[in-house]
Amino acid sequence: MARIAGVDLPRRKRIEIGMTYIYGIGRTTSQSILSRLKIDPNTNTDDLTEEQINDIRKVLDSDYKVEGELRTEVSMNIKRLMDLGCYRGLRHRKSLPVRGQRTSTNARTRKGPKRSAVKKKGGAKKK
Repeated sequence: MARIAGVDLPRRKRIEIGMTYIYGIGRTTSQSILSRLKIDPNTNTDDLTEEQINDIRKVLDSDYKVEGELRTEVSMNIKRLMDLGCYRGLRHRKSLPVRGQRTSTNARTRKGPKRSAVKKKGGAKKK
């Protein structure tokens, strides 16, 4: 099993897809790295040699921010917006959509499950 950037790549998957399990690497980045290293994208992750794995590690370490380093940068950027008190920072602070989406009906992912009003049982009784 190949371990790159602290992530175990899945077995029996093409390396092009397997590399996307690393935070900060998508399909395009994966394809560009593999073409640069002249590795066939259809190769399974199990079939990689140690030399190929080391080459991928070197490229990731030198040219890309991935995993922990990228996560800290993203969280620091969000924290900076919140400290500034700008509109985007306020939206982050209130856990509302940041990029101008409507919130009247949608935005359930960001706002969480709907809180329904509590209704009394029965209603008014006649005497």
